[in-house]
Amino acid sequence: MRVTPRAGRDAAGPFDAEGRLTVRVRAAPADGEANAAVTRLLAKALGLASRDVVLVSGASSRVKAFDIPLERAEVESRLASNREP
Repeated sequence: MRVTPRAGRDAAGPFDAEGRLTVRVRAAPADGEANAAVTRLLAKALGLASRDVVLVSGASSRVKAFDIPLERAEVESRLASNREP
Protein backbone atom coordinates (compact mmCIF):
# COMPACT_ATOMS: atom_id res chain seq x y z
CA MET A 1 0.00 0.00 0.00
CA ARG A 2 1.02 3.60 -0.45
CA VAL A 3 0.65 5.85 2.58
CA THR A 4 0.41 9.64 2.61
CA PRO A 5 1.08 11.08 6.07
CA ARG A 6 -0.01 14.59 7.12
CA ALA A 7 -3.02 14.37 4.83
CA GLY A 8 -6.08 16.55 5.26
CA ARG A 9 -8.18 13.57 6.35
CA ASP A 10 -7.91 9.89 7.19
CA ALA A 11 -9.04 7.64 4.32
CA ALA A 12 -8.40 4.15 2.96
CA GLY A 13 -8.77 3.46 -0.75
CA PRO A 14 -9.01 3.27 -3.63
CA PHE A 15 -6.40 1.00 -5.21
CA ASP A 16 -3.96 2.76 -7.56
CA ALA A 17 -2.97 1.72 -11.10
CA GLU A 18 -0.22 -0.51 -9.69
CA GLY A 19 -2.69 -2.37 -7.50
CA ARG A 20 -1.62 -0.78 -4.22
CA LEU A 21 -4.16 0.44 -1.72
CA THR A 22 -3.82 4.18 -1.14
CA VAL A 23 -4.13 5.30 2.47
CA ARG A 24 -4.09 8.85 3.82
CA VAL A 25 -3.64 9.71 7.50
CA ARG A 26 -3.43 13.02 9.33
CA ALA A 27 -0.65 11.79 11.64
CA ALA A 28 2.93 12.90 11.10
CA PRO A 29 5.57 10.36 10.06
CA ALA A 30 7.47 10.70 13.32
CA ASP A 31 7.97 8.20 16.14
CA GLY A 32 5.73 5.67 14.41
CA GLU A 33 2.64 7.89 14.68
CA ALA A 34 1.66 7.49 11.02
CA ASN A 35 2.18 3.72 11.11
CA ALA A 36 -0.02 3.44 14.20
CA ALA A 37 -2.66 5.64 12.56
CA VAL A 38 -2.65 3.46 9.43
CA THR A 39 -3.03 0.33 11.56
CA ARG A 40 -6.00 1.81 13.43
CA LEU A 41 -7.61 3.12 10.23
CA LEU A 42 -7.28 -0.21 8.40
CA ALA A 43 -8.59 -2.16 11.37
CA LYS A 44 -11.64 0.08 11.67
CA ALA A 45 -12.33 0.20 7.92
CA LEU A 46 -12.02 -3.58 7.57
CA GLY A 47 -13.89 -4.48 10.75
CA LEU A 48 -10.85 -6.13 12.34
CA ALA A 49 -9.11 -5.83 15.67
CA SER A 50 -5.94 -3.72 15.56
CA ARG A 51 -3.92 -6.77 16.59
CA ASP A 52 -4.94 -8.44 13.30
CA VAL A 53 -3.35 -5.69 11.18
CA VAL A 54 0.43 -6.14 11.33
CA LEU A 55 3.06 -4.01 9.59
CA VAL A 56 5.56 -6.40 7.98
CA SER A 57 7.67 -4.02 5.88
CA GLY A 58 8.11 -0.34 5.09
CA ALA A 59 8.15 1.10 8.61
CA SER A 60 10.07 4.17 7.38
CA SER A 61 8.76 4.22 3.81
CA ARG A 62 5.57 5.43 2.15
CA VAL A 63 5.18 2.03 0.51
CA LYS A 64 4.23 -0.48 3.20
CA ALA A 65 3.12 -4.08 3.49
CA PHE A 66 0.65 -5.19 6.14
CA ASP A 67 -0.37 -8.72 7.05
CA ILE A 68 -4.17 -8.75 7.09
CA PRO A 69 -6.17 -12.00 7.50
CA LEU A 70 -8.36 -11.28 4.45
CA GLU A 71 -8.15 -11.97 0.73
CA ARG A 72 -7.82 -8.96 -1.56
CA ALA A 73 -11.41 -9.34 -2.84
CA GLU A 74 -12.73 -9.21 0.73
CA VAL A 75 -10.61 -6.11 1.47
CA GLU A 76 -12.01 -4.40 -1.65
CA SER A 77 -15.56 -5.38 -0.71
CA ARG A 78 -15.29 -4.11 2.86
CA LEU A 79 -13.68 -0.83 1.81
CA ALA A 80 -16.34 -0.29 -0.86
CA SER A 81 -19.16 -0.93 1.60
CA ASN A 82 -17.67 1.66 3.99
CA ARG A 83 -17.80 4.32 1.25
CA GLU A 84 -21.43 3.79 0.31
CA PRO A 85 -23.90 6.27 1.85
